[in-house]
Amino acid sequence: MIKSMTGYGRAVETRGGREITVEVRAVNNRYLDCSVKLPRIFAFAEDALKQRVKESVARGKVDVFVTLAGASSSGVQISLNRPVLEGYLTAMKAMAEEYGVTDDVSVSSLARLPDIFLVEKADTDEAQVTGDLLAVLDRALEAFNAMRTAEGQAMEQDLRGRMAAIGRLVEKVEARSPVTLAEYRARLTAKLQEVLENQNLDESRILTEAAIYADRIAVDEETVRLRSHLSQMEAMLSAGGAIGRKLDFLLQEMNREANTIGSKGNDVEQARTVVEIKAELEKIREQTQNIE
Repeated sequence: MIKSMTGYGRAVETRGGREITVEVRAVNNRYLDCSVKLPRIFAFAEDALKQRVKESVARGKVDVFVTLAGASSSGVQISLNRPVLEGYLTAMKAMAEEYGVTDDVSVSSLARLPDIFLVEKADTDEAQVTGDLLAVLDRALEAFNAMRTAEGQAMEQDLRGRMAAIGRLVEKVEARSPVTLAEYRARLTAKLQEVLENQNLDESRILTEAAIYADRIAVDEETVRLRSHLSQMEAMLSAGGAIGRKLDFLLQEMNREANTIGSKGNDVEQARTVVEIKAELEKIREQTQNIE
């Protein structure tokens, strides 16, 4: 089963006294590019979260947003730095007495002085917190992958329909080739008759020219390869997984075969068919840009 590269998933759960919210969003990208945004005090869990995403996602630009209710003040204790405070007060009292300035010290003015408060963070069980975050991330990834899978199913249906259309167009190319040769032979015969008028035509010359032209416009090798590529695409879709980059390469090969067919001969109807094939290939290419 194939997956889209774009998707969204969200999970909220209370663990260890914290309400943890994890959101996962992804858009198209050639390779996997994962970024995790979470409160600074839990930065120790970033690598573990990224690794969990890598286990679930093969390609795309993935952003993970983690928020914790009250996380910024959780386990933090604030107290007075008494030695520093007393030092400030002693210095201010001396200033007032020696220089005759007004002693207008207030709590708000003292609070603005450097190092007045001690901020202590309680020890955090990093393994426990990381485990809690990973558990909520797993739920968010479930929702994220469910959306990507649903989109992937719709994309696969569309791709199979376009592959069938290309198969029919290839049949049309194959059916047209002998008609093109017959038309060329008829034109060649008429031209020689016009040039030679009443003289007898050299049948061997006509056969030789027709054979040369047939070799020049032969597209059987290209159509065989196109059918082979369609079979490979079918096998990839059936196998599922991260096939986006493989499909990109395969489409380049199919476009090359279509261009070669278009360059052979000088047949308007065949040229129209080739344009239709390339149009379908372009629509498939647009879809593959969003396949993991």
